[in-house]
Amino acid sequence: MLASALDWYPQPLLEPLHLDWLARAGVEVAVLRLDRIDPLISGNKWFKLVRSLRAAHEAGADGIISLGGAYSNHLHALAAAGKRFGFPTVGLLRGHPRETPTVRDLQAFGMQLHWLGYGGYRERHAAGFWEPWRRRYPHLYPLPEGGAGLTGAQGCMTWAAHAREQLAAVGWADYHGWWLACGTGTSLAGLVLAEAGERPVYGVLAVPVDHGVAQQVESIVQEAGLGNPLYELLDGSRGGFARVDTELTDFIQRTGAIELEPLYTGKALMLLKARIEAGGFAPGTRLIFVHTGGLQGRRGFE
Repeated sequence: MLASALDWYPQPLLEPLHLDWLARAGVEVAVLRLDRIDPLISGNKWFKLVRSLRAAHEAGADGIISLGGAYSNHLHALAAAGKRFGFPTVGLLRGHPRETPTVRDLQAFGMQLHWLGYGGYRERHAAGFWEPWRRRYPHLYPLPEGGAGLTGAQGCMTWAAHAREQLAAVGWADYHGWWLACGTGTSLAGLVLAEAGERPVYGVLAVPVDHGVAQQVESIVQEAGLGNPLYELLDGSRGGFARVDTELTDFIQRTGAIELEPLYTGKALMLLKARIEAGGFAPGTRLIFVHTGGLQGRRGFE
């Protein structure tokens, strides 16, 4: 049931990251380990979901219907939550029927799948897109792709409090900013709202700059009424979403201190290394790197 899901409050741990290139630059990084909050409902996706689950429960819905691709971390976390807490889930998928490790998991978790093709999926932002699905599933609550929007961002705001409570445990009195990967920009927007202009949030785009992430972040910030947002978006897409090259895979394999995947966290940490080595952060800088999860998606590349 949706109500039972609302009683779960995972506590991500903050851990220091020890890498040679950080030590050489005199820059300290601690990782907020969202990837370790749960074996299945891991990463940033739960935090983007939780407020929508509450809204769905308050609206009298029985479950959730949402969208994603054949490797979607969002749908994977949603389906796992539905299985764990006993509420129905439906996934509207990009493209045509195919079998991937993620799709097999979605089916095993009991998510009902509908493949929209590519043209049909591109219509997801069109007026009236949800109407036929509302008629077909009147007791399910529609959720945007990736849990995007202000509601999702508000769920991510709690990360700042979790991190600050653990600063002493990693030997820090304070920190100077956040660094994380961005798909829709919702997680970044949540941290921007939490910091309220106190510290910068650096978002590494896993999608090309023309995918509307900047507009999404600005829309969330404006809707929340924040007048002094402090953030920077950097292109880490390496030419396109899911674009993976030898340099990236080699970097991930060499970085044994932390598990990474090639779509989000690998690109984010690789760009952080490049920025630090270019002198972008002064010695003594302390950054919190958000491990946004997504490790289940590595199976598609293996």
